[in-house]
Amino acid sequence: MSAADPSPSNAASERFLPVYQPDLSGNERTYVMQAFDSTWISSRGEFLDRFEAALASQIGTPYVSAVCNGTAALHIALHCLNLQPGDEVIVPSFTYIASVNTIVQAGGVPVFAEVREADWLLDADDVRRRITPRTRAIMAVHLYGLACDMDRLPEIAAEAGCVLIEDCAEALGTKWRGRQVGTFGRVSAWSFFGNKTVTTGEGGLVATTDPALHRRMAIVKGQGMDPDRRYWHVELGFNYRMTNIAAAIGLGQVERLDDILLCKRAIAARYRRLLAGSGVTFQAASNAVESSEWLVSLLLPRGVDRAYVMQRLARNGIETRPVFYCAHHMPPHYRPDLRLPISEDIAARGISLPSYPVLSEADINRVCTSLMEALGPRKWLSD
Repeated sequence: MSAADPSPSNAASERFLPVYQPDLSGNERTYVMQAFDSTWISSRGEFLDRFEAALASQIGTPYVSAVCNGTAALHIALHCLNLQPGDEVIVPSFTYIASVNTIVQAGGVPVFAEVREADWLLDADDVRRRITPRTRAIMAVHLYGLACDMDRLPEIAAEAGCVLIEDCAEALGTKWRGRQVGTFGRVSAWSFFGNKTVTTGEGGLVATTDPALHRRMAIVKGQGMDPDRRYWHVELGFNYRMTNIAAAIGLGQVERLDDILLCKRAIAARYRRLLAGSGVTFQAASNAVESSEWLVSLLLPRGVDRAYVMQRLARNGIETRPVFYCAHHMPPHYRPDLRLPISEDIAARGISLPSYPVLSEADINRVCTSLMEALGPRKWLSD
């Protein structure tokens, strides 16, 4: 039977497959109840210390500070660079909007750069072309679990005398030449939103090897209060603290990170195997990258109506989502004269598929069958 035109009864009988859902089958509930019973449910408590220590060990950096979300992590990193009016930060236009918004919120000017066709990540050659005397930082965004070129971008930043910031919101477990991303720049920002490889519900982290920067970010996230003198505020700050309850969830997640990554890599490999020859193009990692496979994303063939394909899958109970739109096309950051053809093409054709760790082989088969039938003419899976 073909699913090319599913009846309502067929769609209703199938289990809904979201793009993502967290696996909370470890110690998350136990730790949350321990935090609850302790009454330390706000921004102090043992699970904050334990979660930060676990992430510092996982990332491989000595200084980390948990915050309330990934956007706050980016903002506090940029804020503590003391951007001045006119200071430029080179950033891909093809990224989640927080990467760009936080530059403006910290007082900087985003300079949009092109991405590479194969891996959809920041093009080092284009970054070099966009360096000016006003360039203060380069933001390397490791999208969808892949890694930017961590050979060339740190080198370019050093030559230009600017700071390298790593946006690792989607890259926990991603390695460049065996080394976890987030350890190549001066500071890195992480997200633990509900759809991330490790989740705290809402949450984030800033990491650095610079003890002075770490101390300042820890002060600024807590309203600028001096840690040695309560209610004495030494500088302008924000309320960006993580709660002990959120950290309790996160600790249960980090304990199982290796198993989660193993599942996600197997899921991505199965998608690639089953969709080989279907006409879609996957985001491709270089040989230097070990991807966390956060979100399996691909490009539909040129000329295919993305909205139609996504609607067809939705009728079969399968959620998909478009990849990110280019920031330079959006009203807050509109650049009418800027052309980034690779970024624009990816943004127009890309979709992300269900990618959560408890997907079964049958679930993945179902997604692939539905996608190929939506692309038409009829094609059948052979495993």
